[in-house]
Amino acid sequence: MVVDLMTLDLPIQTFDKISKLVYQVAGINLPPEKIGLVKSRLMKRLRSLNLSTFESYLEYVNHESSGQELTKMIDIITTNKTDFFRELQHFNFMREKIIPGFQKKQPVRIWSAGCSIGAEPYTIAIVLAEAITDLQNYDIKILATDISTEVLKTAKAGEYEAGIMEGMPDNLLKKYFFRKTDHNTIKFQVKDSIRSMIKYANLNLMGEWPMKGPFDLIFCRNVMIYFDKHTRQVLVERFYNLLANEGYFFVGHSESLTTSSHTFKYIQPAVYQK
Repeated sequence: MVVDLMTLDLPIQTFDKISKLVYQVAGINLPPEKIGLVKSRLMKRLRSLNLSTFESYLEYVNHESSGQELTKMIDIITTNKTDFFRELQHFNFMREKIIPGFQKKQPVRIWSAGCSIGAEPYTIAIVLAEAITDLQNYDIKILATDISTEVLKTAKAGEYEAGIMEGMPDNLLKKYFFRKTDHNTIKFQVKDSIRSMIKYANLNLMGEWPMKGPFDLIFCRNVMIYFDKHTRQVLVERFYNLLANEGYFFVGHSESLTTSSHTFKYIQPAVYQK
């Protein structure tokens, strides 16, 4: 019998088990109002695996020994909304207040935590290239990480369709991207001069952090909104410890550290300093 997945129900008991698993693995909090989102996103996996119920899918995830399906489930459920030059105030502050203090022989390390498809780290790199005319003489490196292996593929490739580029000013689009047509679809490829500044890596913020730091700037924007208060508290402390003295921590404008106990110095909305 062929099952109509469009009418398939996701029982609250099964949703609760999925939510608990996602929280344990990735620290992402899925409240009951997310049941529709989880259902719609997991449908494609049920179709791919020819499974007829969400219960059978969860059982498959729990018993699949390689852990690959669990990774795919996290990939699908994770929200990856991002834009170039999103929350422009951060990049203006970086250009005006931080970059002028960089020294040629002084290493500068920047971390984009939860980089999604790469718009944030590429924006950071472009801001640096615009602000520093002899950038090649500086020791600046950007680490970009995300829990999703799928979005990291896009980030590493650095190739985007025209619709994603709406936040990119035309002059910068022409300067730092190649325009090309692929099967009648216009795409933009990030130039190697920008791509070479960034190292991408898969990282679960709930797991071990292999990098030693310290970082001069850490961007973790619009990521912690998916975590509960305890998880946010733990993360804020870990970010603080990995920052260099007087380093800067950027969060999303919809986020705040007011509900967390911390020793960061407030600089301006969504910008803090160690």
